[in-house]
Amino acid sequence: MSSPRVPDGGGDRLKLPCGKSRSVRSFDLGMREYECECGTTHGVVMDVHPANRFLPEFLTEILQEAIKTTSDSMPEFGTAHLMGMVLEEFPQQVATRDVSEDGEVGTGIIWVTEFDARRLHEIIVELVVELMEHAMSHADDNAITSEFEQQMLKFDTAQFVDQYREQRDLSAADVGY
Repeated sequence: MSSPRVPDGGGDRLKLPCGKSRSVRSFDLGMREYECECGTTHGVVMDVHPANRFLPEFLTEILQEAIKTTSDSMPEFGTAHLMGMVLEEFPQQVATRDVSEDGEVGTGIIWVTEFDARRLHEIIVELVVELMEHAMSHADDNAITSEFEQQMLKFDTAQFVDQYREQRDLSAADVGY
């Protein structure tokens, strides 16, 4: 017989970016945000969340085709790589824990950010745009590079995130993917 789940009970504790800590077992797969006792709303991401939580599927597919990973455990570009970009850019604002050995958690990696889910979404889009701009800087076709740069001048990250979240119905209360 399984024991009832006790909020914040059992499992390793994850020290959050704000300094508070929380049991890793208290995070569930549907969480996108966590209302912390510190008064901050933290963004929550797990490796099982699909990359299209943040990016349109067509773009995710392009990135998967274009970016070859060297990891046997994560051979395809996805959420872990997006969060790796965030972690590299904001190391003090992201707490992470490998929970793959804890069978009660249901995921392999948990990331909790100092930012709320919406701001995290913006950051990921900004980092992917930077990645695309870098890739375009190596293109041999000046016309394509110039067209891309013109398109990026018109691109509004906040507007994109608002529209994408509305389209995907990614409200804080949404527990689906």
